[in-house]
Amino acid sequence: QVQLVESGGGLVPAGGSLRLSCAASGRTFSSGSDVMGWFRQAPGKEHEFVAAISWKGDMTRYVDSVKGRFTISRDNAKKMMYLQMNSLLPDDTAVYYCAAGAVLVSTGPSSYLYWGQGTQVTVSS
Repeated sequence: QVQLVESGGGLVPAGGSLRLSCAASGRTFSSGSDVMGWFRQAPGKEHEFVAAISWKGDMTRYVDSVKGRFTISRDNAKKMMYLQMNSLLPDDTAVYYCAAGAVLVSTGPSSYLYWGQGTQVTVSS
């Protein structure tokens, strides 16, 4: 089993920045099934893929709406994943979830085995 805990959410004005962190604990990840990703869910909307990253960090994928503004990264030695969010917009307001355990760098939630509880990000206009 893997436990994921997100942190770093909060209230920020439009144009501001936040850095989300995801701490993983439990079994040690192996390179075979350890793609990690971020998803978000805004009130009244469906779960939305945000970004994903491969084990080595050499492959990343982003939803079009955050390209050029968000950067996903990971530190396997520390079992951490990050999402640097710049130039935040009110439309970025959502609960952000950390996910892990995918084999491929996938945008589909069903590809990920493990999920955190989420951290709230609120961007004021």
